[in-house]
Amino acid sequence: MDDELNVTYITLGGYVEVDKYRYVYFFIMFIVYLLIICTNSTIVYIIWVHQHLHKPMYIFIAALLVNSVLFSTVVYPKLLIDFLSEKQTISYSACLFQFQLFYSLAGSEFLLLAAMSYDRYVSICKPLQYHTIMRKTTVSIFLGLAWIVPASQIAIPAKEKLCSFILKGIFCNNTVYKLQCVISGARVVRDFIILLNVALVPVLFILFTYTRIFIITYRSSREVRKKAAQTCLPHLIILINFSFLCAYDVAIVGLEPQFPKIVHLIMTLQIILYHPLFNPIMYGLKMKEISKHLKRLFCTAKMN
Repeated sequence: MDDELNVTYITLGGYVEVDKYRYVYFFIMFIVYLLIICTNSTIVYIIWVHQHLHKPMYIFIAALLVNSVLFSTVVYPKLLIDFLSEKQTISYSACLFQFQLFYSLAGSEFLLLAAMSYDRYVSICKPLQYHTIMRKTTVSIFLGLAWIVPASQIAIPAKEKLCSFILKGIFCNNTVYKLQCVISGARVVRDFIILLNVALVPVLFILFTYTRIFIITYRSSREVRKKAAQTCLPHLIILINFSFLCAYDVAIVGLEPQFPKIVHLIMTLQIILYHPLFNPIMYGLKMKEISKHLKRLFCTAKMN
């Protein structure tokens, strides 16, 4: 291994009996990846082609679904290549790049959910000011910040000296830190500040806005409460699901030595399997306007 790490390769050691089940793994993950692309793209297409859905709430939903496809694309193509390869390896530079994209897009998810919660807050709590506040310019700024802020903060980690070259995982998440000989105190502080900016603060902001919404709607008519539940509940469920998976991603690194390899593989797959499919299912079923157009789309397809 080169001390300067410019040609260093990491072995992805989280796979289980890949020689025996490589085609089974490949087929399952390929189908899941196709489902992620198709389901998310279908709803984005519906929002794009129907002019009356060109509203901030639906634009944010489309952005969230695009983010889900990008999030999956960071992991799935490399997984599919690895299933068909004799050796599951990745260069250290590529591993760090995957790490950066994975957590940058995760941060974008939290910021997009925060933007959606603010949109719902203004719509329900300040309806007369809604069109003044949520202009196209405001929406564009929110979208830009949602992708730029995490990307600029979660920079590719410095190439620290490695004491191990076997990553106990199937892609480069925070298990990368276990390869390094020393994790400096400055790195820990920096990572905590990033976590605060792109995850904890957005989550607290979302909880604050939804608390305000529920307090105000509780005092309002039944119709207002029903409308708030229809539009806010899917966002809140998505937030809870994604927050749980992110906490899960952190926890499994610490729990890894306590579980057999197959259990750790299954636990790791939860992070990349559920959420990208959960988003389109939730918005497709729970958002009335999107659900209506989905039914029309599939009914038309059946008739043809």
